[in-house]
This record gives sequence, structure tokens and C-alpha cells, in this order.
Amino acid sequence: MPDQGIHRRDFARMAAASITAASYSRILGANDRVQLGLIGAGGRGVYVMGVFQKNEKVQVTAVCDVYADRTDKALGRAPGAKGFSDHRKLLETKELDVVLIATPDHWHAGTTIDALNAGKDVYVEKPLSLTIEEGPAIVKAARVNDRVCQVGMQQRSGAHYIQAKEEYVKSGKLGKITLARTWWHGNGAHLMKAPAALSTQPSNLDWARFLGPVKWRDWDPQQYWNFRAYLDFGGGQVTDLFTHWIDVVHMFLDQDNPISAVAAGGVYHYQDGRTAPDTINVVLEYPNDWMSTFEATLAPGLRGAGVEFVGTQGRLFITRSQFEFLSAEKGAQPVVVKSTIDQTIEHVANFLDCVQSRKRPNGDVYIGHRSAMASHLGNIAYLQKRRLKFDPDREEILPL
Repeated sequence: MPDQGIHRRDFARMAAASITAASYSRILGANDRVQLGLIGAGGRGVYVMGVFQKNEKVQVTAVCDVYADRTDKALGRAPGAKGFSDHRKLLETKELDVVLIATPDHWHAGTTIDALNAGKDVYVEKPLSLTIEEGPAIVKAARVNDRVCQVGMQQRSGAHYIQAKEEYVKSGKLGKITLARTWWHGNGAHLMKAPAALSTQPSNLDWARFLGPVKWRDWDPQQYWNFRAYLDFGGGQVTDLFTHWIDVVHMFLDQDNPISAVAAGGVYHYQDGRTAPDTINVVLEYPNDWMSTFEATLAPGLRGAGVEFVGTQGRLFITRSQFEFLSAEKGAQPVVVKSTIDQTIEHVANFLDCVQSRKRPNGDVYIGHRSAMASHLGNIAYLQKRRLKFDPDREEILPL
């Protein structure tokens, strides 16, 4: 499917934003340092900022978070950078070239569009969006402003992922693939408990700013600290974890167009106020006669994550640390290839290369939109408790 078109009524506004962006963006020479701003200074944001800092051409010059304690900790790792509590003020920093966005999911669309319209290239953590409908607007902002936008689905840049696709999928060694199984069990990020120090709202934490587009509720330390457990702020395990794996499936099979979705699950054990299911199973069906599944539970009896492609001539199992191919031939021995590289390092390197070359990155914004879309379908099927029929070209749920 081609990128989403630009509606005539939006063109003038987007064109004006493009002119503004062009006036803000710098032309980088081969020896110029890339000026980076971080929006969202939680654990993941600070970690990825550190990955950027390993490149000597990157300088962190601005950090933003709604909680001043987090801003201060990030500034401690970025000498000379300025701190902000409002991302819009950070984006007024004209010398900034690149923005790293690692906010909770409900802020991804707003901050990404604002950054793109301000003329910044963007590296945004997955999932790209909170809803299917947010995705096309983000893609539009990237295209109209001619910005590089990489979504943090780092497997796209992983050397052993690329090798596995080339050697065992594209080569036809798996035969006809009918099933892509994915699973991610026991992910601790969805079980975090707010520290006692947050039982009362800190005076330097802007709760209203944190809520942003989400309806008001009084201070709740658990919703702030463990936002992944609440569907107002994200899509639970489905969009946080399945988005990674369904993107691998899309990458390997060169399809991003699910045509149906079913799901089942619930809050079966962790009765702690969470609204995202602690146990979930999703099935997506695709054209060309294959399907993908996702299984996840937070119950401590299961651990582990991976993707398995099942074909008529063998199977391919892949994780972030290795892949294993096993031919269906009797007596065949598995072929195992290991990786010791964090794919985030490879993904950031690809992004920085594209900032210089102006090529589209491995995890381009449109790719990120389509993989988030597939995950959102799973959540919608779960919430509506029915099988969904989907038109992937128009991106519309159809009547059955």
C-alpha cells in the first residue's frame, strides 16, 4: 500500500509547517556534530540516549521530562545540556537536529508530529501510535516536512535478523510458510510497583502534563510509574511487545496487511487496578494463506520471547540473541547463528547514517505505523470480543 495521501484541506497547513521546518533545520556536513534532544527521560529514554552518545558525532544538548528528578538525572549524563519540562519549549531550540522520543505511548503522536513540524529528524520508540488513526498523521508530517523518522523496532537493523531473512526465507529454504508464531512471557516492565516516595505527588512532577490528551484523573502513582498496565496510556503487552515481533514477521514475509483479527485474554491474576490484560492471545490472518499469533502472560510460570516461522520444508526460530534453522528432512541437524550485539546500537547507527544521507531508515515511520496497526487490531478484537474483518489498504474495520 502506498503512503497515506494528503487531504486537500490539510495541505495548506502542512505546507506552512514544511516552510517553518525548512527554516529550522540545519544542513549537516560530514564533520558536523549532530545535536540531540531527548523527550522522555525514563529508563528506556536514558538508555537509548547513551547509545547515541557512544557515537562521537552526537552531542546531547537538551533533555525534557514532566518529572524534574528524571530530567536532572539525564542531565547528569549530558554535561552542558539544557533541561525542559515542556517538549514544545525544547523544540524551539533551533540548533537541535535530532529528537529522541521515549515518552509513554499516549504522547508519541503529539510529540513526534510537533518535532517533525519543527524540522527535526526523529527517533521514536515503538509503538508509533496509541491508535490506528494516529498513524497516518505522523506519516504525513514526516513526508511533508521531508524528515527522517525511525521507529524503535530495532530488529529491522539487526545483522542476524537480516541474515536469517536472506538465507532462509528469501532463499525458499522454509518452503511455504503457513504460520508465524510469536510469544513474550514474563516481561517485568508490566509489573513495576511505584516506589513509596511517589505515594504523594512530587511538587516537581507535572501530572497534568503527563496526562496530556488523556482524560483527567487524580494523582495515581501506579498509573504514572507503570503506565504500560493501563489502556489509556498504551496497548499493554500487545502494542509494547507484539509490535516488535509482528514487525519481524512483516520484515521477513514482506507483508504488512492483516485481513482479520481475533483475540482472547483478560486480567486473570494481577488484580491491581490494571486495565491491560495480564494474559493475552492474538491471531492475525494475512493474504497468501498464512497467519501470525502472539501469546503472552505475566504469570511467573513462563519466561522467554521469540518468533518462529513454520514452513513446509523447515522452521526458523529467532530471538534477539540467535537464530536456529531446522530442516524438515529426517535426521537434519539445526543450524544456529548467535549474535552478541544489542540491535539498538545497530538501529541508532542506521538512523544516524540516514540523517546524513537523507535516505529512509530501516524502521521508517510508515513501516512503524503498519506494525503498530497490526497490534492495535489485536487489542480492538480483544476489547470488542469478536472477530474483526479488516481492509488493510483503506485501514478500515469492515462489517462481517
